[in-house]
Amino acid sequence: MSQVSVTAKLSRLRIAPRKVRLVADLVRGKSVEEARQILKYTIRASAQPLAKLLDSAIANARHNYKLDLESLRIGRIMVNQGPTYKRFRPESRGRTAPIQKKTSHISLTLIGQSEEPKKKAPATKKKKE
Repeated sequence: MSQVSVTAKLSRLRIAPRKVRLVADLVRGKSVEEARQILKYTIRASAQPLAKLLDSAIANARHNYKLDLESLRIGRIMVNQGPTYKRFRPESRGRTAPIQKKTSHISLTLIGQSEEPKKKAPATKKKKE
């Protein structure tokens, strides 16, 4: 058996990375089923996009590597800051106040065990004598 890593990414999620990291820390290192349950009952706004990202990574593992659900664990989940959208809000005396709308980039890596198919020995040709 060999270890296989499967990756899924989510870019420009319109939630600040500081808030996404709170939920990401809850599921880091857990099994896939346990992580799904945690995300299902977490009230924070970033739980739903993280659950969809987890489902995408599971689908990648099943389709591309033929891995079963029981062998999958969350190996690495990284939340980085994406581009900041800059907006302005009017204030008194004709001034403006800046508003920064922060975004997040999330990278999720699942680790699973794959069973390598048994290789058949190449057929040998018998020489006619």
